[in-house]
Amino acid sequence: MAFKITEECIFCGACAPECPNEAIHEGDGIYVIDPSLCTECVGFFDEPQCFSVCPVAAPCADSDYVEAEAELIARARALHPEQNFPADFPSRFRK
Repeated sequence: MAFKITEECIFCGACAPECPNEAIHEGDGIYVIDPSLCTECVGFFDEPQCFSVCPVAAPCADSDYVEAEAELIARARALHPEQNFPADFPSRFRK
């Protein structure tokens, strides 16, 4: 499931540089996540980095974009064809 940023966002910008997919951009007073680019950091981190660095916990799962882990994996591979994901991906990265 893609993540979204709620109205709790204080527009601090901590999340954008942490996204391995460059899915986070400035919106109108709030940061926004492009769901077509969000992979919940599958393949890169154990948890979504936007959530882990946000001082107010504004990022959360977006129920409008419910996706199976296989879809997130496929998106990560498509977005990063240069990345050599291990054969046991994603179990090695996700808990």
